[in-house]
Amino acid sequence: MNHNPQSSDGKHDDDSALSDFLASLMDYAPTIPDELVEHYLAKSGFQCPDVRLIRLVAVATQKFVAEVASDALQHCKARQAAVVKDKREKQQKDKRLILTMDDLSKSLREYGVNVKHQEYFAGSPSTGIDPASREE
Repeated sequence: MNHNPQSSDGKHDDDSALSDFLASLMDYAPTIPDELVEHYLAKSGFQCPDVRLIRLVAVATQKFVAEVASDALQHCKARQAAVVKDKREKQQKDKRLILTMDDLSKSLREYGVNVKHQEYFAGSPSTGIDPASREE
């Protein structure tokens, strides 16, 4: 009697699926170039001649960046919705979303990445803002 919950056929199916996936990476052109991934892997001390593994890292990195960006967008929308709620008497002319370092930091913190950035000090609140976009 076989007490192993995973039969040899199931293992063969998993191996076949993995082989098919790795083969599909050869035809895939990731957003992050192979050379960039190779550079950072080499910088961390990892050398691999297999292009499929390089592309697998690129795909994983692309997914991570997309998730962080999506979460940061949600933080941005929530922050700007709170600002609009506070200023109901003023109509918001500009509907553009402005992603801040705080939005990105909050998103990255959810993934265990702590970002420390220097505070920006200005002589007045309008310093560094385009004169045409300043509210009078």
